[in-house]
Amino acid sequence: MKGYWIAHVTIQQEEDYQAYLALAPQALAKYGAKILSRGENFTTLEGFDENPPQRAVVLEFESYEQALACYHSEEYQQAREKRILCSNAHILILQGMEDSPRLG
Repeated sequence: MKGYWIAHVTIQQEEDYQAYLALAPQALAKYGAKILSRGENFTTLEGFDENPPQRAVVLEFESYEQALACYHSEEYQQAREKRILCSNAHILILQGMEDSPRLG
C-alpha cells in the first residue's frame, strides 16, 4: 500500500531554510518520493487557528514502510537538522488504503 507524507511548515528564517532545501530533495528522491502537492496556496479550515502553516507538502511513496524509511534515513535526518534550526514543521506519515471505497 502507498505511503503519504504530509507536512505543514512555518519558516522563521527563509535564508537558512535553503540549507534544508539543498539536502532534502536528494533524500526524498533516493526513496522514490513523488510530490503530489506543495506550496503556499491552501485554505486552513480547522485546527490552525493560532498558528496556520506557511506551506504544505504531500508526498507519495510506493509504501508506508518506504515513507518511514525515508524519514528515518541518515540522508533525511541530515536535512532535518538544518530544517529544525529555522522552521517549525508538523509531519505525519499516513498509510494508504488498498481498495479505496467510493463515497456516495
